[in-house]
Amino acid sequence: MGRAGRAAVAETLPRLRAEWRLDFVVVNGENASGGMGLTGAHAKGLFEAGADCVTLGDHAFDQKDMLQAIGNETRIIRPLNFAKNAPGRGHRVFTDGRGRKILVAQVLGQVFMKRAFDDPFSAIDEVLRAHPRGGAVQAAIVEVHCEATSEKMAMGHFCDGRASLVVGTHTHIPTADTQILPGGTAFQGDAGMCGDYLSVIGMEKTEPMRRFVTGMGKERFTPALGAATLSGVYVETDDKTGKATKVSMIRQGGRLEQAGP
Repeated sequence: MGRAGRAAVAETLPRLRAEWRLDFVVVNGENASGGMGLTGAHAKGLFEAGADCVTLGDHAFDQKDMLQAIGNETRIIRPLNFAKNAPGRGHRVFTDGRGRKILVAQVLGQVFMKRAFDDPFSAIDEVLRAHPRGGAVQAAIVEVHCEATSEKMAMGHFCDGRASLVVGTHTHIPTADTQILPGGTAFQGDAGMCGDYLSVIGMEKTEPMRRFVTGMGKERFTPALGAATLSGVYVETDDKTGKATKVSMIRQGGRLEQAGP
């Protein structure tokens, strides 16, 4: 989320990759540039910090240069069920440093979203059928980018037994429902943001508070610039089955209570 979030990733992720011996890292970057969208230059910075894949969301193309950047950088993933003529792709199979195949796919929810996106359940079903966990891929990561907690939880159950991890993004606040579902799929409703939590979901709090209190806006929203917490999810998987064997909430730095594997 904005400059503070990018700084948290740049400063913290290299250390975590080494200390926790991380094999593969996915970063959601859709609010990294001024709180709205992602530029190609900022995507490059996230990769340099240690991301193996960067996902987008409903703000995927708010920064116009992403229309071209996503075509040049195959490690950037936009939602499967975005507009059919949108550039880029909604899933990709990556190979980690030890040669294992990892599917990353992203879908957008429909509930409370401003645009009527295509059905995310049928979109992800097709991808998971083509890339069976423990078969074509050693691990499968599904990111569900949406507003409604209920829709995220439904996606977790829908993918249980087929994905290694289903994790929600978009609402910026980490949820306390981290678990492994009966079919071996790790789940967390929202990974939270990498940003300053002395804010209103990452935005400097004065203008959002004015609009809530008075119903009127005066200025543009701007990202908060205080010390940021790097938030996310850590998961370990079994190479033979693709099942999750461990999952933990991640909170490093900033104001929030610290957490890790």
